[in-house]
Amino acid sequence: MENLFAELSGKEYLLTNGIGGYCSSTFSGANTRRYHGLLVASFNPPTERKVLVSKIEEKIICDGKEYELSANQYPGAIHPKGFQYIADHGVTHNQAYILFKHENFRLQKLLSVADGENTSMIEYSNFSDKEIELQLNPLLVYKDYHSLFNEAGQFDFYAEQPDKSSLKIFAAYGAMPLFIKITKGDWQLENKWYKNFQHTIEKERGFHYEEDALSIGTATVQLKAGDKISIVFSTEENASINKSDNDKGLFTENRSYPSFIKDLEESSRQFVVQRKSTGGSTIIAGYHWFTDWGRDTMIALRGISIATLRQEEAKSILQTFLQYLDKGMLPNRFPDNKEELEYNTVDATLWLFVTLYEYQLAFNDNNFIKNILPALESIIDEHIKGTRYNIHITDEGLLYAGEDGVQLTWMDAKVNGYVVTPRIGCPVEINLLWYNALKIYQQFYKSITKKVDIEIGSLISKFERSFATYFINQAGYLNDVLVPGISTDTSIRPNQIYAASLPFSPLNKEQKGKLLDVVEKNLLTDFGLRTLNSKDPGFKPLYKGNSWERDTAYHQGTVWPFLWGEWALAYLQHHGTDSLDCLYIWNSSKKLQQHFYSEGCLNAIAEIFDGLKPANGKGCVQQAWSVSMLLRVFLDNRFDYSLIADK
Repeated sequence: MENLFAELSGKEYLLTNGIGGYCSSTFSGANTRRYHGLLVASFNPPTERKVLVSKIEEKIICDGKEYELSANQYPGAIHPKGFQYIADHGVTHNQAYILFKHENFRLQKLLSVADGENTSMIEYSNFSDKEIELQLNPLLVYKDYHSLFNEAGQFDFYAEQPDKSSLKIFAAYGAMPLFIKITKGDWQLENKWYKNFQHTIEKERGFHYEEDALSIGTATVQLKAGDKISIVFSTEENASINKSDNDKGLFTENRSYPSFIKDLEESSRQFVVQRKSTGGSTIIAGYHWFTDWGRDTMIALRGISIATLRQEEAKSILQTFLQYLDKGMLPNRFPDNKEELEYNTVDATLWLFVTLYEYQLAFNDNNFIKNILPALESIIDEHIKGTRYNIHITDEGLLYAGEDGVQLTWMDAKVNGYVVTPRIGCPVEINLLWYNALKIYQQFYKSITKKVDIEIGSLISKFERSFATYFINQAGYLNDVLVPGISTDTSIRPNQIYAASLPFSPLNKEQKGKLLDVVEKNLLTDFGLRTLNSKDPGFKPLYKGNSWERDTAYHQGTVWPFLWGEWALAYLQHHGTDSLDCLYIWNSSKKLQQHFYSEGCLNAIAEIFDGLKPANGKGCVQQAWSVSMLLRVFLDNRFDYSLIADK
């Protein structure tokens, strides 16, 4: 029975509301993360997220017998053991369902969230052939979603009962109220603490992991055969479950796609949220704990909004970030808790050019490009003259970035002040992105002004000569970081893949072929690319342990699924997009497809996997660029599905 508990506790659901809030837990009923909750509300979309409803305890009384349906991990014990009655479970259309089955009852539990509102609902349907009594006991907390909750806090949870079916609850004086409404049934109110829930994943990650929650009482419902009832949790007094009816983008064209692509596209909708501070759209980098990050947004936008042909959404997201362009840089992230914007990223701004290039290919929006061309010119100028963090052009025409104590590239792990992969100098992917920024700006400038920018042309030519001199090594791959004439890091890392996957490359076809061979031999796995060659002395085979152990392995071998997408693009650009090549790429994604449907968070793709023998997803359970880059590959209009089944 403990094996069944472990299996169901290892499977999570995530339902999102479009403003940063969500409903999430495991299918066993036990919360394994501090971030789990039936109602996680965003009070300043998409930030200031608080967990208000931790979970719900359920009991069926039928034929004089009691059956507890919930489950919790306590110190040394699992109680109750309702998971033994689970006959089916899954996720579909931003809803999660669980079917409880016994010879005396058959009850379906359906969880959903409102679109654009901090509201969660659970619907219970009695599929039995007899009447049952259902007792529902919500367990409440009031905490920032990064923290834990305990009885020692200053919370009294005062409850008002406006009518027989409704509750209005204040966790403490001045707290935002929580509204609970049940469609039928009677409430018996009594405050009672539940102590020492064990959040096992937090324990594995080296964090504090014990939590308390408060029961404010139990609702009792008599449910006849075939009847259903709902319980709603909300920050809105007049809450309603409004299903999202947003633009279906690409799929309004009724093109035949495999079901995985349709499900992947539906999953991608979880990341697009509204940002209150700008009035526009943005992209959550990952659930449960990320907000909207500049680098992640620019990469994820390519698959989530552009490849799916959501033009207005893509434009809104781009405009959201362009509002905060400063000294030629986009912000690294929009932080929680009203902190200042952070600009410690060298690549987010350069990814902007690639994203705009793909936007223009998809939509041919000359007016938009014309309007933002001055901003793009300012970015180029600021980088040429030099901007934050010693970002500047070297005498050789390469882009240099970095200073002690600051992490600027996507390999940005920093723990206790220690930057794990500082990569100070001229990182290869940063220079490839700079090259693409110059080429794309040149193309945009010419198409809008009908003129040739001679200075940009000179910068491009100088870069191409220097790139060949400094980055291409005799072993047939690209150096990872260098300072011209001073130092060269020859580590085999995936950052070089962009020389074969980005729109423009300083390499010829033969050079790309050699690079692909090295990447595939040393870095490619079924789940993505390793961040470091497994034969390198610095390789870390496992991502596990406390913060120090995890962060020092984060980019030292750990596998990242979003890089699978860059490898697939590079492969198809080099080999071609005929039916056999596309079939090969499709088959190469089968492990990721299996992970999407049946492992970890269902209908989601995790942030990372172990470097040595990748199998189970780690890090964030649902990562924007992991999902996006598969969409970017499979929704390319050159991708040939003729040999792929399930369409």
